[in-house]
Amino acid sequence: MGVYLLLVVGATTAVTDAATACTAWPACGDGFALPTADAGWVALGHRAVALAVGLLVLVTGVAAWRTRPSRRVAGALALSFLLYPAQSLLGAYVATGGRETLAVVAGVPVTLSAIHLVGGLAVFFGLLAALAWELEARTGDPDDEPAIASDGPEPAAEPIGSEDRPPIPSWGADPVRRARLTAAAYFRLMKPRLMWLLCLVASAAMALAGGPGLSVPVVAATLAGGALSIGASGTFNHVFERDIDRRMQRTSDRPLAVDLVSVRNATAFGLLLTVVSVGLFAWVNVLAAVLGFVAIVFYSVVYTLMLKPNTVQNTVIGGAAGALPALIGWAAVTGEIGLGGLALAALIFLWTPAHFYNLALAYKDDYERGGFPMMPVVRGETATRRHIVWYFGATLAVAAGMVGLGRLDWLYALAGVVVGAVFLWTIVRLHYERDESAAFRAFHASNAYLGVVLLAVVVDALAL
Repeated sequence: MGVYLLLVVGATTAVTDAATACTAWPACGDGFALPTADAGWVALGHRAVALAVGLLVLVTGVAAWRTRPSRRVAGALALSFLLYPAQSLLGAYVATGGRETLAVVAGVPVTLSAIHLVGGLAVFFGLLAALAWELEARTGDPDDEPAIASDGPEPAAEPIGSEDRPPIPSWGADPVRRARLTAAAYFRLMKPRLMWLLCLVASAAMALAGGPGLSVPVVAATLAGGALSIGASGTFNHVFERDIDRRMQRTSDRPLAVDLVSVRNATAFGLLLTVVSVGLFAWVNVLAAVLGFVAIVFYSVVYTLMLKPNTVQNTVIGGAAGALPALIGWAAVTGEIGLGGLALAALIFLWTPAHFYNLALAYKDDYERGGFPMMPVVRGETATRRHIVWYFGATLAVAAGMVGLGRLDWLYALAGVVVGAVFLWTIVRLHYERDESAAFRAFHASNAYLGVVLLAVVVDALAL
C-alpha cells in the first residue's frame, strides 16, 4: 500500500503539474533549497514518500528472501526490488524536466511520465503477486477444490422445510397490518439494499462528467429512474428464482418464496417499474433510456437466467450490470459514452468479484444447496481467496488511472489509499481466519471502499 500511495500521489502530482514548482534534485532551487510555493512542497513530499517507501520495499525484500520463499514469490519480489531504483531514477529525470514525447500510438502520446506510471504499476503488482502467492502457500488447501465434473453442483431436490425457515409474518384480521406487510413485501422485491450504492455510482459519473448538462432536474430524474430500474431488476430476479429461493436458507423467506406476493402481481409490478424507469430516462435523453433498459434486461435475464445458474464466471461477467449505472450517469449529462464513464464502469466491473466473492464464501453451503456454481463451490475456497486479491489489485489500478481524467484531486487520491488499505487488511485476515465472520468483514470493507471512493469522486469533481 505504500507503493500504491506513491503511485497515486505521483499521478496526482503530474495531473496538477506540481512538479514544475520544484524542478531541481533532490530538493528545489539549486538542488538543496526548500520550496517557495505550496506546489513545490507537494513535489518535495512526493520525493520524501518515495524514499520512505523504497526503504520499505528493501526491508520487505530482505525479510522475505531470508524465509526462502517459493520461486514465484521470489521472482515477483525481485521484479519489484529491481524496478524500484530504476523507477526512482526515471522519476528524478521527469521531475527535472524530462517530459518529452517518445512516440504517438493510435493518436495517444507516449511520454516518460506515462512510462513512469506503468513502471509504478509493475512494482505494485509485483508486490501484490508476492503477497497473493505467499498467502496461498501459508493458508491455502490444495485439496479443497470440489470434485465436480460439470460447471456447477446439482441443485437440492427439496426446498427447505418449514421448520428451518424464518417465521413468516402474519397479518390476521388487521387490515392496517396487512397493508403494511404487503407494502413491505413489494419494497423488498425491489432489493433496496442495492439502490444506494448503484445510485452513488450514477451520481459519481454525473459529477465526473460535469458541464452544462449537469442540472438538478437531470440528476433527480436519473437517480429516480436508476432506483426504479434497480427495483424492476430485483423484482424480476425474485420472480425467476422463486423456486431456488425456497431451497436456500438465506432466501427462503423472500416474498415470492413464501407466497406473500403472487407471481402475476410481482410480474406486473416489475413491468410497471420498468416503464416508469425507462420513461424517466427517456425524459433525460434517448441514450440514457436505452442503457437503462439494457441494464434491466441484462440483470433480469442474462445474469439471472443465463449466467448465474450456468457458469462459474457469473459474478465476473455479471459485474457489467453494476457497471452500467456509470454509463447511464455519464450519458444523462453528456448524451454520449465518454472515457470517464468507461473508466468508472471498469472500476465497478473489477470491484464486483473482489466484493461478491466474500459473500459467496460466507454462503458457500447455501449456494451449493441452491445449485449455483459460485467460485467457492466449483473451484474451492483457496482459489476464491486468491481471486479476491487479484481483483482487488485490478480495482486499485483502475482507481489510480482515473486520476489522469483531470477532475479528481487529493481527496480522491488519499481516500482511496486509506480505505484501500483497510480493504486489503480484511482480505489478509480472511486468508488466515477463513470463517464466515472474516468473509463478512471483507464484504463490508469492500462496500466501504467503493462508497468512500465514489463520494470522494463526487466531492472532488464538483469542487473543481
